[in-house]
Amino acid sequence: MVQPTIEETRLSTKQTIQTYREGARITDVDALVVEDLSVYYETDTGTVKACDDVTFTLKQGERFALVGESGSGKTTLAMALMRLTRPPGHIAKGSVMLNGRDITKLTEDEMRKTRLSELALVPQGAMNSLNPVMRIERQITDGIIDHLEEDDPTPTKVDLQETVRDLLTRVGLRPSVGRLFPHELSGGMKQRVAMAIGISLRPKLIIADEPTSALDVVVQRQIMQTLGRLQEGLDASIMLVGHDMGLVAQFADTIGVMYAGKLVEIGPVEEVFSDPKHPYTKLLIGSLPSLQEKREFLGIPGLPPQLIFLPEGCAFEDRCPSRFEKCQAAIPDLINLGGRREVACHLYEEEAKS
Repeated sequence: MVQPTIEETRLSTKQTIQTYREGARITDVDALVVEDLSVYYETDTGTVKACDDVTFTLKQGERFALVGESGSGKTTLAMALMRLTRPPGHIAKGSVMLNGRDITKLTEDEMRKTRLSELALVPQGAMNSLNPVMRIERQITDGIIDHLEEDDPTPTKVDLQETVRDLLTRVGLRPSVGRLFPHELSGGMKQRVAMAIGISLRPKLIIADEPTSALDVVVQRQIMQTLGRLQEGLDASIMLVGHDMGLVAQFADTIGVMYAGKLVEIGPVEEVFSDPKHPYTKLLIGSLPSLQEKREFLGIPGLPPQLIFLPEGCAFEDRCPSRFEKCQAAIPDLINLGGRREVACHLYEEEAKS
């Protein structure tokens, strides 16, 4: 199989890539440390392991992208990090360290105060996340007012209006948008409003759950450029959840590939695209159309397993072109191959030991 290079998967030119990544400053400080995080759904049929033993670290200023097929656990993981998992789902085990605190141990009131001020969510469907009967300015100021402490001075109406104008301007909208209702905005404008709400208290971690879904490619580019500028202004970290491998290639510093609720590969985006390790990652990148040559469109054979009936061994075994006997019997651990390259595959166990 001829795999497209990293250049072939990018959506635009090198100049656009530099625009997306300009100003990103990655430090050695851990912004988020997730260890063995598992999210299960209890059903009458059995336990659905939607997210199972996920471990990764996000550095301050880093752009971490989470990719995989639908149903792989990406949004489940994002919701768990926000502590927004709804019954019958629950965080079964694991820890999420944010600013030295395990947010899985916080009370509901403490977690409510943490959202928006320390970590914020840019939701997948801005149209469904905005209140249809509230003006935009009211929706932005609602979170600001709610996070005021008892000894904080109450902001005046003029102060709040000035804050709204500033936030709307920073996301590329006119200040007059604050007086409008959501139905009066286009899809791209709604997404920008969701971003304005997300940065209103200057969080250090932004979780963007497919922020460009249902938008045309021109608006997608504008939204991602805006998100990049906001990150630079806040000196924040971003976890981007998405399907678009080309978008990930342009925007992210590090990529995590999920399959059947598990992280199967992690690494710097250039290294993963140019030298993918896990067979699933290889097939995922190989399924991208090439801009350099005409060739057969390649898909990934088979379907992901049902998370309620997972096999004893590797969940990708029945679709894997490199499978061997051990794959059916044992679940591979996430092993380090050097630097920040990690892969969960039996093929590399000997390489990791050497």
